[in-house]
Amino acid sequence: MIQVKEFVDTDNIYAENKANEFLAKLEDNQIINVCYGSVMKSTPTGEYQRSTILIVYRAS
Repeated sequence: MIQVKEFVDTDNIYAENKANEFLAKLEDNQIINVCYGSVMKSTPTGEYQRSTILIVYRAS
């Protein structure tokens, strides 16, 4: 079965750390793709970065 795990955060280091922890639990042959995206969001108090990491993997 193919699954997708999403890590979203306004602090890209938090999302990166959580994604790396998840990847460390997978075997190399389970990983299909890792995608990263980042968007700048505007608010009345300023701008902030919203980061997303998607991991596509094979689950047993």
